[in-house]
Amino acid sequence: MVVIAAMSLGMVSGCSPADQSAEDEEKEPHFVLGNDKFNAMDYTGAVDAFQESLEVNPRSAQAHYRLAQLFDTKEPDPAAAIYHYQEYLRLNPKADNSDLIRQRINTCKQQLAADVLPLPSAPATMKQIEDLTEQNRQLQQKVDDYADKLKQWNAYYNNQVAAKTGGAPVPQNLVTGSGPDDLTSQPQAPSNAVPNNAGSRIQPPKARTHTVAAGETMAAIARKLGVSLTALEAANPGVNAKKLRVGQSLNLPPG
Repeated sequence: MVVIAAMSLGMVSGCSPADQSAEDEEKEPHFVLGNDKFNAMDYTGAVDAFQESLEVNPRSAQAHYRLAQLFDTKEPDPAAAIYHYQEYLRLNPKADNSDLIRQRINTCKQQLAADVLPLPSAPATMKQIEDLTEQNRQLQQKVDDYADKLKQWNAYYNNQVAAKTGGAPVPQNLVTGSGPDDLTSQPQAPSNAVPNNAGSRIQPPKARTHTVAAGETMAAIARKLGVSLTALEAANPGVNAKKLRVGQSLNLPPG
């Protein structure tokens, strides 16, 4: 009876999941099914089978290893792969492939970090910097162009006011704003014209004009008269340069 009891105890001990060898773990039915699913490229089914194998034997290092491989390469889940690799090493600390497993754990950690916080590549970053630099240059060019047009419009406006009032040109600091329609201060006409040495009024300069001929464009007129196209357009703010009419009168910028 003592011998029989001892044999029975040995059989029970041999069936304990904690004492099972790798070969025993691989003979578990769910584990076998998982291998079959894997060979049939049914990776989702293989994951389910190996997880069921772990439910039967939670200490199955081989089931953890198969799941780690699946989550690492077939059903990408870096976090799950790290967990199962670590469990495999914990249950099988003397594994021959432990160095390789640790390398795979580090690779999975890098992948997990990249998924959580993707960083732009160096070439992409340089391209963004170049694009922003070019946009800044174009915006600065537009600002300079508008400033030049404003300066020319101020000069033209002062001369027009002087011509209408018979007085001296208005100081430019009375005309402010970002465009011809944004005038924050209007000059007041002088009560008396300033006399010259001969006792006569100072005659305002005559505004120069040009009558549009057939076939002429704004650019052609500017070249013909030796003025810049920008200045000519500023002197005619209400004129559509693309719809000039024969006989139309254009103001010329101050010479």
